[in-house]
Amino acid sequence: MEGKLMEDELFKAFTTYAMIVILKMMLMAPLTAYYRLTRGAFMNEEDVARKPAEERKKLLRADSNVERVRRCHQNDLENVIPFVLIGLFYSLTGPELSAAVLHFRVFAGSRLFHTVAYVCALPQPCRGLSWMVGLFTTASMAYQVLSTVLTL
Repeated sequence: MEGKLMEDELFKAFTTYAMIVILKMMLMAPLTAYYRLTRGAFMNEEDVARKPAEERKKLLRADSNVERVRRCHQNDLENVIPFVLIGLFYSLTGPELSAAVLHFRVFAGSRLFHTVAYVCALPQPCRGLSWMVGLFTTASMAYQVLSTVLTL
């Protein structure tokens, strides 16, 4: 049985887009593992402990592609978590549904594009602009929350 919040169109929209970006962020860990395995680039001794000594030395190394995916994942952590928290508070201020859905969609789209731009090494300013769009979207919601709270 759905709770009262899940009957609210605004909260449904927030939940949908929050889940999209959270799941995308979570998929970055298996993508990192995939890159580590296919590139043969590991950072910890225990990851290669069963390999012969001469092979261990070759496998304990950094790889630029693995690091690119890791940095993308780190960027998600720095941006998705604030979006989810601020978006929740924003949803509770009772914004106009169309404005809220626009915020949620723009943020989700910017993060999806940011990941493609980062992992595929698209030329700048693709990645930078997509990051800025997401950041400004979250900042816009934060402004709305503060504006609402400070006028009460």
